[in-house]
Amino acid sequence: MNAAVEVETRKPAGYCPAAEPPPLVVDLDGTLVKTDLLLETVLLLLKQAPWRILSLPFWLARGRAYFKHEVARRVTLDVTCLPYRAELLDYLKAQRAQGRTLVLATSADKAIAQPVADHLKLFDAVLSSDGATNLSGEAKRALLVTEYGERGFDYVGNGPDDLPVWMSARQGIAAADGRHLLSKIARIPQVSRAFDGRRTGEGRRTGIIDRLKVLRPQHWMKNVLIFVPLLAAHRTNEFALLGKSLVGFLAFGLVASSGYLMNDLLDLQSDRHHPHKRLRAFAAGDLPLTYALLTIPVLFGLGSVVAKLVSDMFLAAVWTYFAMTLIYSLYVRRIVILDVIFLASLYTLRLLAGSAAVLIWPSHWLLALSTFLFFSMALVKRYGELAVMKRIDGDGATARAYELSDAELLAAMGVASGYLGVLVLALYINSDKAQVLYGRYQLMWFLCPLLLYWISHVWLIAHRGRMPDDPVTFALHDRTSWILVALIVAISVLAL
Repeated sequence: MNAAVEVETRKPAGYCPAAEPPPLVVDLDGTLVKTDLLLETVLLLLKQAPWRILSLPFWLARGRAYFKHEVARRVTLDVTCLPYRAELLDYLKAQRAQGRTLVLATSADKAIAQPVADHLKLFDAVLSSDGATNLSGEAKRALLVTEYGERGFDYVGNGPDDLPVWMSARQGIAAADGRHLLSKIARIPQVSRAFDGRRTGEGRRTGIIDRLKVLRPQHWMKNVLIFVPLLAAHRTNEFALLGKSLVGFLAFGLVASSGYLMNDLLDLQSDRHHPHKRLRAFAAGDLPLTYALLTIPVLFGLGSVVAKLVSDMFLAAVWTYFAMTLIYSLYVRRIVILDVIFLASLYTLRLLAGSAAVLIWPSHWLLALSTFLFFSMALVKRYGELAVMKRIDGDGATARAYELSDAELLAAMGVASGYLGVLVLALYINSDKAQVLYGRYQLMWFLCPLLLYWISHVWLIAHRGRMPDDPVTFALHDRTSWILVALIVAISVLAL
């Protein structure tokens, strides 16, 4: 079904079927693209130069136009992969093929608007903010009336800021998502046509389920590591400690979700180049960036309050985790090897947080096993990304700061680290401590081949290019992993 849907058939003022149609003026933010480019450029600036956050208030004090100009001139936005409205683009291409004049009129700075126009090759003119004038609302209306006259242009917009412009347009066209917004726009006399993204699958997913999905609740399974110190000490029958671990699990999940949202905001451009991550709600423009900006402090604050209920030490562990994820997103992820060490450390930090919750400190055996095993899983993540990108970009593929030629080395390090984890497990089984904790400790030897099998299985899947962006996510949906986990749990129970 064509997305251009007639709201109501009207004869616009000055209608003349034989006359040449007036210029078609198109808004950018929220209309031509399903995102807010000002927010995107601010986030990109903060990712590249976090200290610039101190400059933002001073720029804003000199006006929105100056603010936009100062931000835009310091970043390079990749306009080739923005979430454009495909159906609107098709309509504009058809209008241009008929010889109609197309104008891009936007409140975005020229440093952003001009590259968009150059990329699309559709527009005859570009009108934008210039550092002195913020071309929005009444200012945009006045400029368009000066250029083309009252009722001398048609206008494509998407919201309240476009109302003054629609009132001076010959014909208004809306590009919006959802019945509620479109029903409001339909009451504007000049608006006679609408592109309803919801009807074509382009529209934003704004339901409660969609808003919960971006919190990545499936990744909360990583927080099961919080229970490991309690399990390793065989004290799960102490309900007071178990309750603390459960509360800690919830707190860690809330703070981790705020970190995932932060990561999504800072990774918009790279996600759009990835075959799977480009479908994430923020990268695809399906949810507004403001939702993440508002939700991050709420989740972090709520998680901190819950963590405080466990202990001050656990709260410190949670805050350390969030700080490390922020440092990783802003800086470390671009440094080879250090990035995977950081990723592995975030897993180990969950173990330490679990220990802080119940005041049961992990043994050197557990820390050694986690170090090698988590380092292997972090390398799987990077190796899998390279394998996926190779199918897209060929021999020139890259993933983060890694080149395709690094893949063989990453695999060698990852497999070796995983197998070292199995060696640590074998040494532990043969230790006096294991013989004290497990009455039938001989059965624990069956864990070694099972762990060897799982590590080899994960790396084989990654080698074949079928590993998603996270090995934990893979394991949650992998039948072989579930069977191996069930066998490991059963053997561990029998060995008690």
